[in-house]
Amino acid sequence: MSSERRDLVLLGSTGSIGTQAIDVVRRHPDRFRVRALSAGGSDVGLLAAQAVELGVEVVAVADEARAEELRARLDDAPAGSRSTSRHIEVLTGPEAATEVAGLGADVVLNGITGSVGLGPTLAALAAGSTLALANKESLVVGGPVVKAAVRRPDQIVPVDSEHSAMAQCLRSGARPEVRRLILTASGGPFRGWARDDVKTVGPEQALAHPTWSMGPVVTINSASLMNKGLELIEAHLLFDVPVDDITVVVHPQSVVHSMVEFVDGSTIAQASPPDMRLPIALGLGWPDRLEGVAAPCAWDGPTAWTFEPLDEELFGAVRLARQVARSGATYPAVLNAANEECVEAFLAGRIGFLDIVETVERVLGEHSATTGTLTLPAVISAEEWARARTRDILARR
Repeated sequence: MSSERRDLVLLGSTGSIGTQAIDVVRRHPDRFRVRALSAGGSDVGLLAAQAVELGVEVVAVADEARAEELRARLDDAPAGSRSTSRHIEVLTGPEAATEVAGLGADVVLNGITGSVGLGPTLAALAAGSTLALANKESLVVGGPVVKAAVRRPDQIVPVDSEHSAMAQCLRSGARPEVRRLILTASGGPFRGWARDDVKTVGPEQALAHPTWSMGPVVTINSASLMNKGLELIEAHLLFDVPVDDITVVVHPQSVVHSMVEFVDGSTIAQASPPDMRLPIALGLGWPDRLEGVAAPCAWDGPTAWTFEPLDEELFGAVRLARQVARSGATYPAVLNAANEECVEAFLAGRIGFLDIVETVERVLGEHSATTGTLTLPAVISAEEWARARTRDILARR
């Protein structure tokens, strides 16, 4: 195990992934030093407190309107830390996270939600940093663009619990020995419901995830299983496994985070209680494991795990994601952008739960992807078209 101290940049530091990453850093101050933080700006009080506690060099906030409040909070830090806080550089605007991602830190944790994380992902890779990737959307929408930016094996270390599990399991055999990846899903709050029963559910019900505590967008995606569709595409891209060799199964206990089946009939599973600090710590310290990150499974008492087939009639997002993964090009960008718009509309009470996937499917059906090598401008153009078209469809409902 390496004892070398690593410099970190944490993107999305006030969100669920970011706050848990800081908890990991607190427990292992000898292993990590945080150079920079970034956040959207919804909680500048927490962002300032994190910056002062960690003694960072730079803080980035996307919402320019919150910049002065952030600077004031840094200046008002307790006397013992004020001299440090006054030397913290503050960057603002939509490109601020991309700027700190490119500082050249040993590890950049991208915990931003949504495709806005694509720029920081590319900047971290270009700077040669190891990218601990929790922002699945940037890989999904950028696909070949992101993969072309990778400079070395293992430069991208997945932080999603499922992909972290697969990465761990894949260390048990050579790639030609892999038969398929098995992606587990909790099933969300509507597992086992009839389609008619889901028609009238509202945001409060959809936000009540049975096992994970996450941000609102990811939680709604988990309820619709769009999150699992995005994870399917991510697994396909990360591990170069054909989409037809990735199976999604429902595992309500969320203890087996994913599995790899090998050609000899062996299946290797990664199991741990649902705690995101474990894959985050692996992302920061890869390939080393840190001590005392999360509680292990209790093996000395009775327990039971169950696995069920996915109801693709109710959860059509996974079916859509398979089609999109096969089509490639700008279709993944359209899928993600349309879904983000629909989730925002659902959380605002403007559309029903089932309208999310139905609208995304309609937008995908209207999209005509350009041929040839995928470029960043093509991805951005497709996203802009998808968002505008989705808003138009929703406005006419």
